[in-house]
Amino acid sequence: MDDNGKDRHGALSRRRTVAVMGTFRARRAQETGVLTAPWPGVLVPGDRADDPLTLAAAALEYAGPTAVLYGTTAAHLHGCASAAALPVQLLVPYEHHLRTRPGLVVHNGPLPDDDRTEVRGLPVLRLGRAVADVLCRERPDTALAIADEALARVGAAERERFRQEVAERLRVRSDPRGTVRGARLLALATGRAESPPESWLLFRIVDAGYPVPEVNWSLPGIDGREIHRLDLAWPALRIAIEYHGYAAHIGRSAEDEARAEDIRRRGWIYIDVWADELAGAYEPELDEAFRRRGVDMSRRRPGVLQARRHREVGDRRRPR
Repeated sequence: MDDNGKDRHGALSRRRTVAVMGTFRARRAQETGVLTAPWPGVLVPGDRADDPLTLAAAALEYAGPTAVLYGTTAAHLHGCASAAALPVQLLVPYEHHLRTRPGLVVHNGPLPDDDRTEVRGLPVLRLGRAVADVLCRERPDTALAIADEALARVGAAERERFRQEVAERLRVRSDPRGTVRGARLLALATGRAESPPESWLLFRIVDAGYPVPEVNWSLPGIDGREIHRLDLAWPALRIAIEYHGYAAHIGRSAEDEARAEDIRRRGWIYIDVWADELAGAYEPELDEAFRRRGVDMSRRRPGVLQARRHREVGDRRRPR
């Protein structure tokens, strides 16, 4: 509990710990590893020293009441599994004394009251604000996966409203760095990816200069009912590409090959991509697939989704 008696997931101020245990017992608890101090003035149980929720609470205890969980830590608390909870990311006012240190990344910036909420008793940025920040600051493949998860979490009925909220946050963002790239990634997110690697693969394909595919496209039979769901597809060209993770497909080679063969019999070019091929080993096969369909991809332009942040700042400041 904190000094107000509120549960903080095991995180305690050193001052409160000493008041409850006494100086000698508190020091002894640290010496034996029963308690550990991730940052000055705050203690957590030794057996929870790597627990993301406990460390998030400890970071807030360390930073004080004006701090709020930010970026991937905020997205993680909102339920986005592809968002790394650690190191803990905090947003604090510009005048705050806190600085980045091991295990803690500190951002300074404005924090309107409307952007704050609570998740599991901890102050955290609202999901829309967290996604907008992630789209501008994180690696683009990670950012796309988080945006996809966020869109999936809000549900189909609210998906476009949420997308518009994030787009507006990008438009009015006080720091213009990353906003052009963020808007491109947001436009690519669908909420239909069924795993983070599917989002990573989508990013790599589009960033490599290929046309944007449909995500989890339903392949119907003669009666109109779905026969297969394809991870990524160009239906007009009948090209499909699918991600195979080892954990989900170990021991399923016969079933996977039968499925692939059925898709090919229906006139599709089918390409499977394994986890160790995400870096682009599939590109020659995909180039050949487009060539067979009469589309020349020899002049595709890689890097279209990775605008340089310093160039974006210049674009925003240039008179119009």
